[in-house]
Amino acid sequence: MAGTIARKAIDHLKSKEFRDYLTRCHFWGPVANWGLPIAAFSDMKKSPEIISGRMTFALCCYSLLFMRFAYKVQPRNWLLFACHLTNESAQLAQGARLIKYK
Repeated sequence: MAGTIARKAIDHLKSKEFRDYLTRCHFWGPVANWGLPIAAFSDMKKSPEIISGRMTFALCCYSLLFMRFAYKVQPRNWLLFACHLTNESAQLAQGARLIKYK
């Protein structure tokens, strides 16, 4: 059973469709966007006095809009959706830290 699943996974990774996916913006766009939530999570260790309320609000709106876009575009871009969902969560946590600080 596990061998069959592993073989299917390897076959998928070797397929032309997967190689084509790796060369499109549906893959590289979200990969580049992962810098936003990574930066937000790394800022969680820093003092809340450096948090900009306006930027946090702007990034929340940005991620909400792009989550909708990632869902509506055909084919759906789940990697982009996951990236912006993660960023939305991180920005909301940063916003909560800012509110608690002030």
